[in-house]
Amino acid sequence: MTFQELLLPGAFLITFEKHVDERGYFARTFCKNEFEKRGLCSDFKQDSLSFNAKEGTVRGMHFQRPVPEVKIVQCLKGKIFDVIVDIRKESATYGKWLSVILSGEELQALYIPAGFAHGFQTLEDNTLLQYKISEYYVAGTAQGIRWNDPLLNVTWPRAVSCISSRDVSLPCFADL
Repeated sequence: MTFQELLLPGAFLITFEKHVDERGYFARTFCKNEFEKRGLCSDFKQDSLSFNAKEGTVRGMHFQRPVPEVKIVQCLKGKIFDVIVDIRKESATYGKWLSVILSGEELQALYIPAGFAHGFQTLEDNTLLQYKISEYYVAGTAQGIRWNDPLLNVTWPRAVSCISSRDVSLPCFADL
């Protein structure tokens, strides 16, 4: 696996190496040693799936406080426009965002360090994501930023076809 550091410090695009033969392919998607030798989190407490039936679905921008989470997000089926926002107040990139396209066709994942909000928009119907998460989910600590916050000005590639009432009512970035 290869790790490409992205423009927001601590975020990486991970590409998995395919070992191909007549049966198909095999790829390692996590190796504790590979993460540790780069100083990245390697202790994940839960895995989660996110299935999204409609193209244009938006989920996010989510984070957890006071105990921030590290996440590794991989698209297993379909395609997503994946977005992270640096919400670390001490960071030189505070309030900046970046996006990557993840798909079931490409063997890649996004490593999201602690102190980032995360969201995505599906670019295909029937999209399935898998998350590795460093902390246990605690309902009272789940927070977020409005997906269409004018200050962040994320340029979502599709019209929104589906979004939860919770995500629509999240506060703006300036109100964190």
